[in-house]
Amino acid sequence: MNAFNRLIMLIVALLLILVPVLLLLAAFGVIPAGLLARYTGYDAAIQAISGLSSSVFTTAVRTIIAVVGALVALIALLLLLRELTFGRRMSRSTVMDDTPGRETVITSGAVKTLVDGAAREAGAQSPSTSLSSEKGAYNVSSRIKVPESGNFTEVATRTRENVRRVLDEQGVPVRDVEVTVQGTAS
Repeated sequence: MNAFNRLIMLIVALLLILVPVLLLLAAFGVIPAGLLARYTGYDAAIQAISGLSSSVFTTAVRTIIAVVGALVALIALLLLLRELTFGRRMSRSTVMDDTPGRETVITSGAVKTLVDGAAREAGAQSPSTSLSSEKGAYNVSSRIKVPESGNFTEVATRTRENVRRVLDEQGVPVRDVEVTVQGTAS
């Protein structure tokens, strides 16, 4: 998604959070209508909402309105958090072959399993893999531990080469493989 679309989605999500919350606060009398009207400029609408809140709505209707408003705000918050992705982006699956009748898709969980297996095969212990994707190819980051008698550099190099080889053999698009040694395995 390009930057303009993300900006529009952020604005919509913020408005979907802000408007129901302000309306609920005005409807329940938490924020005086005059104060809200002074900052928003929507005098007539806010006066109508504050006028309705006093006598027209029963407790059951107010509760239903509060629940609906809270659900709209929650959905908007989820939308906002989806747009504000923290860390690296990761695709959940990658198309490996899009030939009609032979479509093949691999999930990120399967790629993690392949990487962990390749790291163990190269002599690493306790591998932990994280993936990110960029333009359809994975960036692989693997954290490993080395046996006490092992050479850190040798095991890390062997692990990186084995991970790349295994993923290439399986046809998984790989952009970069990074191996970090976290110490020795006890």
